[in-house]
Amino acid sequence: MPIYEYRCDSCGFQKEHMQKMSDAPLSVCPACSKDSYTKMVSAAGFQLKGTGWYATDFKGGSVSASSASKPAESAAAAAGCAGGCACHSG
Repeated sequence: MPIYEYRCDSCGFQKEHMQKMSDAPLSVCPACSKDSYTKMVSAAGFQLKGTGWYATDFKGGSVSASSASKPAESAAAAAGCAGGCACHSG
């Protein structure tokens, strides 16, 4: 079951909740009882290990001339991420 992180916009209370993907998102803050409890976006909790396409395409390190202009990177640049997103962190 996934763990979701929630934060209250009213009082700042923050907590993780284990929920099924099919469960409705929580909306009432357990601390202040206001209807301002929202799900936060956070990084996935897994790491790819070993060899494979992700080892050459997504791991940090030097960039060769042949891999400098991948379609995924040019699409990300067109989307305006400017290198400050998770796809560019190493």
